[in-house]
Amino acid sequence: MIPLSKVQDLIAKHSKLEKDLSSQEIDKKSFAEKSKEYSDLNDIIKEAVSYFNFQKNKNELENLINDNGIDKEMKDLAISELNELEKNNQSNEKKIKLFLLPKDEADTKNAMIEIRAGTGGLEASLFASDLFKMYEKVSHKKKWLMEVISISKSDAGGLKEVIASIKGKNIYSSLKYESGVHRVQRVPDTETQGRVHTSAATVAVMPEAEEVDVKIEEKDLRIDVFRSSGPGGQSVNTTDSAVRITHIPTGIVVSQQDEKSQIRNKEKGLKILRSRIYELERQKRDQERSKDRKNKIGTGDRSERIRTYNFPQGRVTDHRINLTLHKLSEFMEGEIFDEMIENLVIQAQENELINI
Repeated sequence: MIPLSKVQDLIAKHSKLEKDLSSQEIDKKSFAEKSKEYSDLNDIIKEAVSYFNFQKNKNELENLINDNGIDKEMKDLAISELNELEKNNQSNEKKIKLFLLPKDEADTKNAMIEIRAGTGGLEASLFASDLFKMYEKVSHKKKWLMEVISISKSDAGGLKEVIASIKGKNIYSSLKYESGVHRVQRVPDTETQGRVHTSAATVAVMPEAEEVDVKIEEKDLRIDVFRSSGPGGQSVNTTDSAVRITHIPTGIVVSQQDEKSQIRNKEKGLKILRSRIYELERQKRDQERSKDRKNKIGTGDRSERIRTYNFPQGRVTDHRINLTLHKLSEFMEGEIFDEMIENLVIQAQENELINI
């Protein structure tokens, strides 16, 4: 049960914001901030008022039901209204609890996604490529903008590593549960005996940090330049345009060589570095905040096996929520990605609600 004082605070805050926004003295900056807050509260105010008045309305209906002076039709109507009131109250309570959950400040940000081939050699690199294509298709369907920051290809069309930026609305909230080890079970094209092989790729999703989020001091950086090289070590550039950036305080290292310009490689490298530092700080805060919690979805741990893609059986299984969808081909085409994410979000919210 939610303390009524918390609900009363929401109602009072909504009334005060309404009054402030109608004031002639409010400046533009305050108006923008308070408008956002007011808009957020508008989504829950009806439920909050109903929840706050529940006991009073319930008492009135119960008094009516227990009144021997009223006819049966009126009593039946009161019983029906009471059942509906209690049902709505349960729904309102859940909605208010969800609203009161701590907001993830990064949910509205764009995201950086890093995909790397794991164990399994060539098959792992082909699977990393398949995962990247899946996220490309999801981005296209949702009208997100995906930009490749860095890419390293393997033989036979696979990917050793790819880093991309994805821009749009609330991108991080949609992709944050993708971090971890993705395992694939399938028969490789080169397998003559028809045996199923298991290989893996790791995915890391980070909020794309802006300069205002992470301040990087030049004195904290060591920047080395070197000559770009292509597959097999062949030189693709006659100048030292590739850049390796080391952030001394955290030890994070980023190498960038996709661009012919050293300046562009440094810009891209700093973009990746900023997001990695931001994510490191977020993880530290999350661990502090959740150290007493036993059940947490989406730790962002790259070593955590989160999903298995079984091609012979045409199924994809998310191990965190024990959900299996027998629609693997649709999933790889980006068709039912939302179905998986919605289930992950619901379970994560249920876990959080336990702690309110």
